[in-house]
Amino acid sequence: MERMTAPTPFGPREFQLVLLRRMADHQPGLVEDARHELSATLAEMREANRRWQAMVRGPRGRGALRRYRSVLGEPGATGRRVVGDLEFDVLRWAVPLWPELRFEVMVAPGGAVWNEWLVRAPGAAGPELRTVADLVPWSCTVDEVARAFAPARPMEGSAPTRWALGIGDGAGACVAEFTWGLLQRVVPAGGGGAVSSIAGRA
Repeated sequence: MERMTAPTPFGPREFQLVLLRRMADHQPGLVEDARHELSATLAEMREANRRWQAMVRGPRGRGALRRYRSVLGEPGATGRRVVGDLEFDVLRWAVPLWPELRFEVMVAPGGAVWNEWLVRAPGAAGPELRTVADLVPWSCTVDEVARAFAPARPMEGSAPTRWALGIGDGAGACVAEFTWGLLQRVVPAGGGGAVSSIAGRA
């Protein structure tokens, strides 16, 4: 009789593979390096993503906040943030692949997860963003680009875990694209090839 093997636990390592799986569409080279850093195979990354999607879409799946607590454990830091008339709980977890970042979840009154993405860790120095040439993939987050290039225009992303910001006007206008809150590439506003294609992880 063949022995059944229990599935491996789904923890922080597997969650980082989920983040990488989404980023692979735009930055396969950076993702490959990070995957090796986690000593993970392509099959493991695909399986982690499959299991995550099953948790997200399952009819009896945990709510988003319970899912994050189950996978990542108790947050390393918590706080409160006021946006308009609402006050949100903010939970942050360390992400070993990006030690200068935190995975942040904002929870609305009533317990619904309102936002979930990577942000700069409190006290960590962000990059100096003066021109589009400074927008190196994986070097900065949505809020950092929005502040540096104000008034940046929020745009609809191509998937639930993706965001975009319109930057500049006229012939120099471009779009910064993010996955899980981390910059992936910058493209001309009219489409075409990437403006920022430097492959380097900050």
